[in-house]
Amino acid sequence: MNRLMAILLIACIMAPAACAADRPQRRLEPVPFTQVHLDDAFWAPRIETNRTVTVPHDFRKCEETGRLSNFAKAAGRMEGKFEGIYFNDSDVYKVVEGAAYSLAARPDPDLEKYLDDLIATFAAAQQPDGYLNTYYILKEPDKKWSNLAKMHELYCAGHLFEAAVAHWRATGKKDLLNVATRYADLIDRLFGPDANHGVPGHEEIELALVKLYDATGQRRYLDLAKFFLDMRGNAGAREKLYGPYSQDHVPVTEQSEPVGHAVRAMYLYCGMADVAAYTRDPAYIAALDRIWASTVTRKMYVTGGVGARHAGEAFGDDYELPNATAYAETCAACGLIFWNHRMNLLHGHAKYADVLERSLYNGFLSGVSLDGKKFFYVNPLSSSGKHHRSEWFGCSCCPSNVVRVVPSVPGYVVATDPEAVYVNLYAAGTATIDHPKGKLTLRQATRYPWDGAVTIAVEPEKPTDVTLALRIPAWSVGETRTDGLYRLAPAGGPPATLLKVNGEPVGAREEKDGYVRLARTWKKGDTVELTLPMPVCRVYTDERVEANRGRVALQRGPVVYCFEGVDNPHLASAYLPLDAEIVAEHRPDLLGGVTVLLANGKVRRDDGDDADVRLTAVPYYAWDHREPGPMAVWIPEQPSAAPPVAKPTVASESKVSASHCWGADTAQALNDQVLPKSSIDHEIPRLTWWPKQGTAEWVQYDFAKPTKVSAVEVYWFDDTGRGGCRVPKAWRVLCRDGGAWKPVAGASACGTKKDAFNKVTFEPVTTAGLRLEVELQPKFSGGILEWRVEKAE
Repeated sequence: MNRLMAILLIACIMAPAACAADRPQRRLEPVPFTQVHLDDAFWAPRIETNRTVTVPHDFRKCEETGRLSNFAKAAGRMEGKFEGIYFNDSDVYKVVEGAAYSLAARPDPDLEKYLDDLIATFAAAQQPDGYLNTYYILKEPDKKWSNLAKMHELYCAGHLFEAAVAHWRATGKKDLLNVATRYADLIDRLFGPDANHGVPGHEEIELALVKLYDATGQRRYLDLAKFFLDMRGNAGAREKLYGPYSQDHVPVTEQSEPVGHAVRAMYLYCGMADVAAYTRDPAYIAALDRIWASTVTRKMYVTGGVGARHAGEAFGDDYELPNATAYAETCAACGLIFWNHRMNLLHGHAKYADVLERSLYNGFLSGVSLDGKKFFYVNPLSSSGKHHRSEWFGCSCCPSNVVRVVPSVPGYVVATDPEAVYVNLYAAGTATIDHPKGKLTLRQATRYPWDGAVTIAVEPEKPTDVTLALRIPAWSVGETRTDGLYRLAPAGGPPATLLKVNGEPVGAREEKDGYVRLARTWKKGDTVELTLPMPVCRVYTDERVEANRGRVALQRGPVVYCFEGVDNPHLASAYLPLDAEIVAEHRPDLLGGVTVLLANGKVRRDDGDDADVRLTAVPYYAWDHREPGPMAVWIPEQPSAAPPVAKPTVASESKVSASHCWGADTAQALNDQVLPKSSIDHEIPRLTWWPKQGTAEWVQYDFAKPTKVSAVEVYWFDDTGRGGCRVPKAWRVLCRDGGAWKPVAGASACGTKKDAFNKVTFEPVTTAGLRLEVELQPKFSGGILEWRVEKAE
C-alpha cells in the first residue's frame, strides 16, 4: 500500500472517529493529526526531538530493562525468565504507539523496519487462542485472569489495542491490528453478561476497545467497553468491589467527584466519554459533567496537574492541593488532556479546550526535559532543590506516555461540526479539512504561546459557506475572572480581544460556548487576524486551599510561571507586593527560547527593613534545567506570609551528615531554618531514615569552627495516619572530643513530643561538632524537620 493510500485511511487517532463504525453522536469531530502539520517555533521542534531522541531513547530503555526480551522469550526465540514489573508490556505498546504517530508525520524507513520486526515478535509470542501477556505466559501460565484487580492484564491489552490502531492508521499495515483483534476476540469470549463479570483494576481497555471499534466496525468491541463500564461499582453483579482507589465503589453513573488513583480515574472518564459519544447515554453524560466540575473547581492544580497525594497516587479531599508534596503524576496530566479533548468533542464547548491547554503547556510539558531524554514522574509546585528528572524509572509509565502525547498535539488543534470549523489551539502550521460543505485549508501564523497575535489564511477549494469558530481562552478576557478554582487578575487593564477579516475590524460578532463565530462565504485569499491580549495575570486560588493562602502565582497566556533559586537568591523569604509592576521579556537564548517575567519584589528581613530585589519567573515547564535549587509556583504577596531571612546560626553554618537519608529527602533540611507547622508537615524539606525501622541512627553537625554550646532543640517528623515515621524511642546528644564522640555532661531529658521543639540543655562545652544518636521505634522509621543549636552565654 503506498503512502497516499495509507494517509487516506487515517481518521482520528486521538479520539474515536468514524471509519466502518457508526458515526459518533458527539457535537464535534476532530481533524486528524495527520492532516495538521505544525511548523511553529514551539511545538514543531519538540515533535522532532520526540521523533529523533525520545522514541529511540525509550526503545533503548525497553531493551536494557528486559521489556523487549520478554516478548522474544514468550515467542520461544530466546531462553530466560520474565524480567521486570508484571505490567511492563504496556510501556512497550505505548512507545510503539508514539513511534506510529511519528511515522505518520514523517516517513522513517529505519523506524518502520524496527517496528515491523518488533510486531513480528509480538505475533510470535501470541498464543493460539489469542492471549498475549508476557508475564503470565512466562511466569504464571496457570493463573491468567485470576487477579484482575492488581495484575493489569486488561490494562496491558488496552495499550496493545491503542498501539495497533495507531500503527494501522499510520502505515496501512494490519500486522499489529490482527494481533489486537485476535486478543480482543478472546477477551470478548471470556467477559460479558453471560460470562466473567470482572473488571480491570486499572482502566484503559474501555477507551481502547472503542478505538478498536472505530477501526474495525465490530460492534461487539463497543458493547464490551460499555459492559466493563457498567460492571464497575456494580455490587449487584459482582461479589466484591475494589473500592474508591479503582473508582469501583459505586456505579459510574452515580459518581460525582474524582476519587482514588488519578490516572485510573482519567482513563475511566475517557472511556465513559467515548461510549457516550456513540450512545448519548444521558446518565453517562450527567456523571461526566458532575465529575468534571468537581475536578476543575476543587481538585486541579493551576498547572493542570491532578492527583495531590503520594499515597495511592490519588486525588485528595476537596481543596487538598499541597505544593511541595504535590504528586501530580505526568501520566495523570496526559489523562486530563485525553479526557478534556473528548469532553470538548462531546459538548462543543471551549472550556474543555481551556483545561486541555492548561495541562498541555504546564503540568504535562514539565514531565519531559528540553532535550527529550529525562522525565518527571511527579510534578511538585515547589521544591527545595532535590527533585530532578530521571532518564527512566522502575515503573516507567510516564516516559512511555510522554512519547505518545507529544507527536499527537496536532490532533488537538482543529475540529468540525456540519456547519463550522473550530480552532481549539493556536500554533503556526497548516490544517487540511474535509468539511461537509467543502474542502478547505487553514494556515496559521503566530508566535504563540509568547504572542497572542494569530493570523489565519482561509483557503477553500471553492467559495464555501462555513462558520469559522475561534476559541477565546479564559485567560485572554480583559478583566478579572474566575477560571475554575482560580481567579485571574490581569495587570494594567489589558485591551479587549481584537478581530479583523481581510483587514477590516469585525463589529458585532457572535460568541457562543467560548468561541467567536465568523459566518460568511470564504474565498481564497481571505485572512482572519485575531489578537488575544496577553497580560501578565496574578492568579489567586480559593481560600480553602490552605497551601496558597496569602500567595499569588503568575500566568501569561497559557503559560504558568515559577521562581527558581538560580534567578532569585533568598527565594524562601521573597514576596511580590500587590503594587509591583510585572513586565514580560522574551529571551531567545534561555531555556530554548522563553518569555520571562520580571518584577520588583522584596526580601523580608528580621529588622523590618525589607530589601528590594528584582524577581525573575520562568515557565514552569522549563524548571530544573539549570543549577539545582529551590523552586516555587506560589509566592507570598504580603510580607507576613514570607519568613524573614534568618540570621546565620551555629547550626545553619554547620556541615550536615547522617547515617542514612531517604532518597527523596535531604540532610540539609535540619539546618535550613524553615520552621515546621507540625510534625506531619509535608510542605517543607525533611530528613528521614526511611525505610529503616527500629534501628540505631545518627545525624551530625560539624561546626564551621569550635564553638561553646549548651543546648539543642529538635523538631521530630512523625506522619502517623499517613506513613511509617514516628518520633523515636530514645535519643541522646554527643559532642566531638578530638577524634571521638562522647555524651554531653549534665543533659536534661531528651523529649519526643510531637508538634514542638524538644529542648535539651547540658553543661557548656566547646566542641567542633555535635551528634544526635537516635533509637527508632520497633517497626517504625523516623525523621527530623529541624535541629537548632544554642550557643553558651
